[in-house]
Amino acid sequence: MKRPAKSLLRLSLALALAILASGCATVRPWDRNLLAEKGMSLNSCPMLHSIDDHIYFSKEASTGGQDVGGGGCGCN
Repeated sequence: MKRPAKSLLRLSLALALAILASGCATVRPWDRNLLAEKGMSLNSCPMLHSIDDHIYFSKEASTGGQDVGGGGCGCN
């Protein structure tokens, strides 16, 4: 590549990164109530999540929960 083309490519890459980074703005105080809604949480229904976890770990024959390493075979 020619020298000016390389510098133009670097400049355009830096500009694109600056534009992308500017999109990461802080949340305004009056918009925080929208993020605090139940539907915005990663786990919007804790009871269904715990039931799904129970079924998953029962079928996998593991003991404990998500924080315990190893399976239920006693080989850990």
